[in-house]
Amino acid sequence: MGLVLFLIFFLFLLTTVSAIKDNTLSSCTSILQDEKHPSNGSGIHLTLHHIHSPCSPVTSPHLPLIDLLNLDETRSQSLNNILTKPNITTPSISKSTNLIPESIGIPLNPGQSIGVGNYVIKLGLGTPPKYFSVIMDTGSSFNWVQCDPCVVYCHPQVGPRFNPSTSSTYKKLSCNTPDCSALEAATLNPSACTRSNICIYQSSYGDGSFSVGYLSSETLTVGPSQTLPGFIYGCGQDNKGLFGRSAGIFGLARSRLSLVSQLSAKYGYVFSYCLPTPSSIGTLSIGQSTYNPSIYKFTRMYSDQRAPSLYFLRISSITVSGKALPLSVAVYTRTPTIIDSGTVITRLPSAVYVPLRTAFVKAMAGYKRAPPFSILDTCFEGGVRGKHVPEVRLIFEGGSELRLAAQNTVIEVDGGVTCLAFAESTSLAIIGNLQQQTYKVVYDISSSKIGFAAGGCG
Repeated sequence: MGLVLFLIFFLFLLTTVSAIKDNTLSSCTSILQDEKHPSNGSGIHLTLHHIHSPCSPVTSPHLPLIDLLNLDETRSQSLNNILTKPNITTPSISKSTNLIPESIGIPLNPGQSIGVGNYVIKLGLGTPPKYFSVIMDTGSSFNWVQCDPCVVYCHPQVGPRFNPSTSSTYKKLSCNTPDCSALEAATLNPSACTRSNICIYQSSYGDGSFSVGYLSSETLTVGPSQTLPGFIYGCGQDNKGLFGRSAGIFGLARSRLSLVSQLSAKYGYVFSYCLPTPSSIGTLSIGQSTYNPSIYKFTRMYSDQRAPSLYFLRISSITVSGKALPLSVAVYTRTPTIIDSGTVITRLPSAVYVPLRTAFVKAMAGYKRAPPFSILDTCFEGGVRGKHVPEVRLIFEGGSELRLAAQNTVIEVDGGVTCLAFAESTSLAIIGNLQQQTYKVVYDISSSKIGFAAGGCG
């Protein structure tokens, strides 16, 4: 009798798990089918997935949280390095001299790390178009995908690589084009050149990842009738690093070669997104007509000549449980602040972070402290559920704000420990993606302003 009951329970459990899986797959299939038809004639709307979402077109293994935080710190440090301009030299990429027949190898400089809390979109390349899942990154200024024949190395990706021979609109660009000259500003590395005068791009990242290949021109497709002929991108022939199973990276930074810049002449120099959690779906919209300014509160967008492609803003105040930290505006603005889609944990300079930590610990006085976890030094025993997490508000110049719910303020780490999802920085403050999740964030580059609106992913 016991065996019969066990078998009945096992079959019930198996059926239930199968039904949940089928429902998830059905829901994801519907979403992914819609991705090929996301836009209207006046702007572009793309489905945005967290790389670890069950609906993500790019399957990526879950890293242990300790590894994720360590890699996030690598990205933070590499962004800091761009502003502090240290005298760093890096060895040439192995095989770079043999990367492409006749190519010239050049030592690469480290750019920003691609991060691990990435978001994925689908775009089409070629005529006829083939669709690829690529990482979207506001910290990157260049676009590239892996291409056949992949003469050196290509990392495993979901679906086939782009094959230029199947497209009637593919073209390699020569070294005397303005786009080749623009590579150094976009990639932080000089271009190389073959003896046959083909331009070679070299994108490298602070964590050691890199992509090298031909600078190319192709037709970009972002919807059934939304195309951009002559789109400039890199056709990768040697690609190694933390790219997951994506086909490549498309950048949204302020560079003439970035995705948003190349689309700006047609749609306007504006983009917005709602970064989803791993259990939700977000959006990326490009174009002046894709957002309603009346729903946003804006802050001024700043620039820094040391990192002209990044998006800077200014914090004017931080509150915990409605009470402002005892700091003047000058303390907040002493350190440059960027907003970044690829950094997970928000970084604050010591002069701001320490008072935030003090106020947060005071508000959490009823919970027992736990040891630090990696870069997170303010932790408490027990999971998030059942805890009263004080509201933290990041208030920006002009009055716009991120009013952070518990899911944007703390993170549950190993062993059921809950930690404040902020970390200490040195020379750069970074508004990370955990704090941005579920907010609608608009970058109106033409008007030099950034806007925030709650409930964006709805």
